[in-house]
Amino acid sequence: MLLRYSGRASRWTGAAAVVVGSLVLSGCGTSGSAEEAKPSSTVPIPDIDCASGGMVNGSGSTAQQNAMKRWMQQYQLACPKVRLSYNPLGSGAGVAQFRRGATAFGGTDKALSGEDRDVPKDVCPGGRAIDIPLVGGPIALGYNVPGVTRLVLDAPALAKIFDLRITNWNDKAIQRLNPDAKLPDLPIVPVHRADDSGTTQNLNAYLKGAARSGWPYPAEKKWQARGGHSANGSDGIATAVTQTEGAIGYFELSFAAKKKIDTVRIATGAPEPVAPTTQSASVGIATAEVVGKNGDLALEFDYRTKAEGAYPIVLVTYEIVCDTGNRPESLPALKSFLSYAASEQGQKELHAIHYAPLPQKVAEQVRAVVNTLS
Repeated sequence: MLLRYSGRASRWTGAAAVVVGSLVLSGCGTSGSAEEAKPSSTVPIPDIDCASGGMVNGSGSTAQQNAMKRWMQQYQLACPKVRLSYNPLGSGAGVAQFRRGATAFGGTDKALSGEDRDVPKDVCPGGRAIDIPLVGGPIALGYNVPGVTRLVLDAPALAKIFDLRITNWNDKAIQRLNPDAKLPDLPIVPVHRADDSGTTQNLNAYLKGAARSGWPYPAEKKWQARGGHSANGSDGIATAVTQTEGAIGYFELSFAAKKKIDTVRIATGAPEPVAPTTQSASVGIATAEVVGKNGDLALEFDYRTKAEGAYPIVLVTYEIVCDTGNRPESLPALKSFLSYAASEQGQKELHAIHYAPLPQKVAEQVRAVVNTLS
């Protein structure tokens, strides 16, 4: 999906392009529709501190594409003189385009590390690339087990399921977590991403952090556990789960909601198992600590949290920007748009589209850092 505001009627080529007034939304695999994209005539124009003009291009994470769509729609209602675009090419491509200087910001499901942090000097003249968290959400474990609607699993059980060490749904380890459930004698069909993804990386990070030695694989974007089936993209996994009895897979909550897939509640040691919701993901994100320095807001998660109501498998997408050395022609619009997205009204937009708002403390830090961009 490519989002672009042109300030006038536009012509597009490509898949599923829809013109809504002067805002153009190109589908390319998005779960949204033309009807969902259309701003309601009864919705008041947001109160936004607009830039006087300029263009802001971004690309990257597919996990945040529907959040970007909503924010851009709302921003353009108030600020029609600014042109915005976001191309959801994936986290790796978003970081690569930013490092080439092709975009004003890159969206990624994982904070920068290693060589990705060392951007060419002409990209951020006199400055450096920093991570700004902007949107969160739960990674849901969806399953298709006839007769079971309130499945509970914990990190050790999930690790064994996805590593083919638990292979049947009536296994004693699963029955122990679900004493009142009638678990069928049915093979488990774990489904993972065929493509490299930030969603996989964040699930790997959770399993490695919470199951410890029970998950010997690195927290990387490439799936490395044994066996199972694979599918491209979150939508591919969700489709495979709906079509396969005994299947279990992982994807952003919006895919579970759209396809009406039952989701796993996670036993964390809290008084009650925790379901994946936007509210429980926000509580989970609140357990994280900012470990970045000097304006970088990279977060470190507590995957073994026992906080009540805290869902532990969460994904936060970051916008990669220059702290100093941003292009003068796009800087005011970049700051204005990011400030709106991180504002109370911008974050309130997220619940309705199955994303988790940032905890207030983190959102306040984001707004403060965005204000200092130069």
